[in-house]
Amino acid sequence: MKRHVLFIMNPISGTGSKAGIPEIIEDHLDKERFDYDIKVTEYANHAAELAKQAVAENVDVVVAVGGDGTVNEVARSIVHTQTALGIIPCGSGNGLARHLMIPLNIRKAIDIINICEIHDLDYGIINDHPFFCTCGMGFDAFVSMKFAEAGKRGPITYVQKVLEEGVKYQPETYEIQDENGSIKYKAFLISCANASQYGNNAYIAPQASMSDGLMDVIIMEPFDFLEAPQISIDMFNKTLDKSSKIKTFRTKKLHIHRSKPGVIHYDGDPFMADADVEVVLQEKGVKMLVNPNADKSLRKPNALQSAAADLFNEINVVRDDLTKQRRHVLALSKVLQKKLNI
Repeated sequence: MKRHVLFIMNPISGTGSKAGIPEIIEDHLDKERFDYDIKVTEYANHAAELAKQAVAENVDVVVAVGGDGTVNEVARSIVHTQTALGIIPCGSGNGLARHLMIPLNIRKAIDIINICEIHDLDYGIINDHPFFCTCGMGFDAFVSMKFAEAGKRGPITYVQKVLEEGVKYQPETYEIQDENGSIKYKAFLISCANASQYGNNAYIAPQASMSDGLMDVIIMEPFDFLEAPQISIDMFNKTLDKSSKIKTFRTKKLHIHRSKPGVIHYDGDPFMADADVEVVLQEKGVKMLVNPNADKSLRKPNALQSAAADLFNEINVVRDDLTKQRRHVLALSKVLQKKLNI
């Protein structure tokens, strides 16, 4: 008996045209095993509505054709059902697809659908909003809000907002409570990760797993301008958890209290929330199509990741030069001060 697949395509996700995707699906989907339909979203949250309808009609697989926002809309509508999530990544960051090692090439992503290996995986909830990749507060939520306000998509816009807002952002103090007790931190950001990265191979939680029943909590302590390039390098090199500015632990449930209401995000989608925030992990609550060869991959950095690492290395060199110059100026100042005192 054939399985029924519904492709839900967001025509405005990412930066590229989706016009040729239906033809690629027709040419490459294994039609001996699958019947399929394609529906195109027309407004915000339309993907969620279409996915709910698909569950009611006992559709076997719903494929999100879009970015992390589209994936979230579809996935939150099929949790705790027998309908599985597939992904054809067409967004700006594609964080969940990259974590699952779903190919960014459309034809190769369809190959994963043809294999149709389904696993029961974890997801999280922050203040009643499901997330599948990451959620959090602090600087990453603040940038998510600025990114959404910018109107433009793509990594260039995101980096621009990081650089523009990073120098102005003031860390907050948070009281964090889990099953082991409560502790206060002054933090640049707090991220709760079900998957390993934000997107574009920026790994906020390199060791995170979607099948361990736990979320990785990342607390990034305040840092100065000269330390920022190294933190960025660590993020792209999957070594952020080794940084002295990072505190991390795993838990199933988290309560966070901050001094005032503010923006938080789920899978990069920002929204305003009260001072108190609840985050809970739901173990094995969503069925997803996975890449059966993911563990066999060498996981080499892609061109964007390598270019970013090179850029940050160059920034590091400049930072070291500035540090030396500052020391030299301080030394000269001490000499001048000594002479003026004579």
